[in-house]
Amino acid sequence: MLDSLPELLQQISLGEDSVLELKSVRLKGNMVTTPHRNSMADELAAMANTATGVVLLGVDDQTKTIIGLPIDKLDSIEVWLRNICHDLIEPPLGCLLRKLWVMTPTGEQQVIMRIDIGKSLFVHQSPGGYLHRVGSSKRQMRPEILARLFQQRSQVRLIRFDEQTLANATPDVLEPKLWQRFRTSLSATDDLQFLQKIKLLARDEQELWRPTVSGILLACASPEAWLPNAFIQAVCYRGQERGHQLDAKDLVGPLDQQIQQACQFVERNMRVYAIKAPHRIETPQFAMEAVFEAVVNAVAHRDYSIYGSKIRLHLFADRLELFSPGALPNTMTVDSLSERQSVRNELLSSLLARCPMNVSIIGSQRHYLMDKRGEGVPIIIGASQQLSGRQPEYRLLDDTELKLTLFAAPSPHGED
Repeated sequence: MLDSLPELLQQISLGEDSVLELKSVRLKGNMVTTPHRNSMADELAAMANTATGVVLLGVDDQTKTIIGLPIDKLDSIEVWLRNICHDLIEPPLGCLLRKLWVMTPTGEQQVIMRIDIGKSLFVHQSPGGYLHRVGSSKRQMRPEILARLFQQRSQVRLIRFDEQTLANATPDVLEPKLWQRFRTSLSATDDLQFLQKIKLLARDEQELWRPTVSGILLACASPEAWLPNAFIQAVCYRGQERGHQLDAKDLVGPLDQQIQQACQFVERNMRVYAIKAPHRIETPQFAMEAVFEAVVNAVAHRDYSIYGSKIRLHLFADRLELFSPGALPNTMTVDSLSERQSVRNELLSSLLARCPMNVSIIGSQRHYLMDKRGEGVPIIIGASQQLSGRQPEYRLLDDTELKLTLFAAPSPHGED
């Protein structure tokens, strides 16, 4: 939409409409005073609730004059915008920000900021309520319109979330060294055709090629830049309660790297008990085979559409807790986890089953990260129970998060 600069300038001369909003910006020091934060949040949310659109900062909406933005204040304006999208819009709004040099009719160069808003999967609420655009203005949605929009966007999500496109991402964010590993001798030789076939790329409503959620998670170097909560928060606590942290790290990158980092985090922080009987025997606190399977299941089956939620891995002296966002899919229950198989993210799971094993687990015969036969949960239960003498516990918290507790092996020396 309005991809070329001449097309953009021509549209500015025609003024605002349903998909174009013009805003002049005033600052006091590094603080934006105009437009007001709430008003800007309303404009952005209304655009997202209506269709794809573009907001231009540095253009007067009355005179259609390009007045520009101070170059030394661009970073402050960007922070102001991102805070609005995250703090004043619910769910938080993702948009693409770009700084552009443009030539005014008088021959003067000015910098403006372009905000591209993709058609959202959600209905967004801002300080002014639930708004949408009617022509160049925003209006409160009547109850029947709001109800219909909620229904439409929930229907869109019936297409599996991991196969949906990201509105502001472009194909070049997918790195060849990451997606080439999925290629086989039977794969298409044309790159675009291959990426489309394995659904790392798909066309959006404007028939533009966009990375899918799965493409971003497995073939982008920094998935968290596009899906802010697509990482693992790992913390090791002293003792048996949350308090003093011995180690903490956000595990980022493609999902296979997150799995590897999570296992390394546990190995680095868990105790290994040693006794001589008569030869030295080492007993780890946790069965790494169980830890590995638990982390793989968490990244494969979590609900990536939930804003503000991340996988959390918490390590204590007596247990490991793993929190995965999302309720159990379909008719699964906690009690049936070891007996049944149900997949929330089918594409993501199938691609993980093609990712080479990158974790060294003693006794494991696994060649790829994920097992297609659904043996993950039985392995978690069996390996952990054999080591600790206690069966792992699965609990569903408020129907929004699955918690797995792996208990530590008892110390042969009677230590806590």
